[in-house]
Amino acid sequence: MILPIKKIALAVAVTFTISACTTDPYTGQRKVSNTAIGAGAGAALGALGGLIVGNATGANKRNSILIGAGIGALTGGGIGVYMDKQEARLREQLRGSGVSVTRDGDIIKLNMPSNITFASGQSSVKPEFYNVLNSVSLVLKEYNRTIVNVYGHTDSDGSDAFNQDLSEQRALSVARYLIQQGSDSRRYYVVGYGETRPIASNATAVGKASNRRVEIEITPLTEG
Repeated sequence: MILPIKKIALAVAVTFTISACTTDPYTGQRKVSNTAIGAGAGAALGALGGLIVGNATGANKRNSILIGAGIGALTGGGIGVYMDKQEARLREQLRGSGVSVTRDGDIIKLNMPSNITFASGQSSVKPEFYNVLNSVSLVLKEYNRTIVNVYGHTDSDGSDAFNQDLSEQRALSVARYLIQQGSDSRRYYVVGYGETRPIASNATAVGKASNRRVEIEITPLTEG
């Protein structure tokens, strides 16, 4: 299920408001309290900048936006070579981290199991996982001629609504952290799928653990 951007923006706004006057674990900066929910919604949208959340139409326009901003598109045989180099760099950086790197044609996929990324039932990235995300961010900045999809997934435990919200918030947390390390927000598309896209059976504990994940999908920036 992909929720309208207004609903997700409001959820982010509430998060911003609740966490006002606390220290941001990513930047160490103090947050300033918003005076109303409406102001919070505006602040949230401003903070997300070019980040596309749950809006497939907007996601489809990223290539044109980025190319128009002067980021060169990849063409022909150069696409595979560029993605080969990026894949090798990611494997080097993420070796032993618990994050898997797979390749499907010209698409690179990173699978981040929730048990190493988040505390149980929580959407804030574990501080001990920051270094892993820093490594991902380093490569994304080095290979900036790609677009980035961040997908959140859960197992089937709990209500549909809870799982949907948790998957969205976890995907947002990962994307926001990467952007805060200097990655261009216009490259990103973020969506939560709740429990709707399992990769294993939810009948076993092992299967459920596999289904609880955030995936990052990296694709080449091309014309059209």
